[in-house]
Amino acid sequence: MPDTCAKDVVTVLYLFGFDRIGVAVSDIYFVDPNPLEGQEGAERGVRLELRRLESGDLKGSIYSSRPITIDRPIWRVDLLESVTGTPGSFDRTHHHPGVKGWEPGRRVFDERLSEEPLKWLGERLADLEGVLDESGVGRDEVGPDDVTGLRDRAPEIVETVARLLDTVRSTGPGAPAGAESATSVRASWL
Repeated sequence: MPDTCAKDVVTVLYLFGFDRIGVAVSDIYFVDPNPLEGQEGAERGVRLELRRLESGDLKGSIYSSRPITIDRPIWRVDLLESVTGTPGSFDRTHHHPGVKGWEPGRRVFDERLSEEPLKWLGERLADLEGVLDESGVGRDEVGPDDVTGLRDRAPEIVETVARLLDTVRSTGPGAPAGAESATSVRASWL
């Protein structure tokens, strides 16, 4: 169940898995309890995280399901907009090139990311090694199948993000039930 103080929130999680990394994509509604100046108020949109994956041993016969662990984040992109802003503005869109453990580094606002978010995202996903370098993660944490798999699937991932953004925008700007007066809200799988 997603971590949230709001009730009756339905969130969606997509996962694209490769060898040792995966891409997780989810919708998000967020109210920061300690916002930066100019970042006050609710945000909503789509969050994408590059995550480590671990494949477990079979727990039964050769036909049993395999345990899969979606582990720590490597990189995060938040395609967010202020709830009171203009749809399509991407006025809160940013990324976190650095992650320490489970905590994201500071928000990095990139003009091109806000102007052409899906194009920017596709280019970054197609350059896993560049993302790792920027994030301070060793290239040895991924395998060649991760690099080619992510590059080959980048258009499909971007298409999924675009569809989810459309869904978020079509649901209207309202807060999840119970979140209207909250000073801190996070409704999302990620």
